[in-house]
Amino acid sequence: MFSSGQLLFAVCFVIAFIVIMIFAYRKDIRLHRKYYKGSLYILIGFVCFIAILFALKVYLKN
Repeated sequence: MFSSGQLLFAVCFVIAFIVIMIFAYRKDIRLHRKYYKGSLYILIGFVCFIAILFALKVYLKN
């Protein structure tokens, strides 16, 4: 399906992307703490909302 060169490139790309994202996040960590305080609650609420919709879909399907 994929050649060995393509797989090697994909692995190298993923590793490099993760390393760059870690460095970028660590560089801006003070700004994230200042401006995005409380965003975890928004994420939790969004995940709960999606879970409720999924539960309703399963419940109403039966």
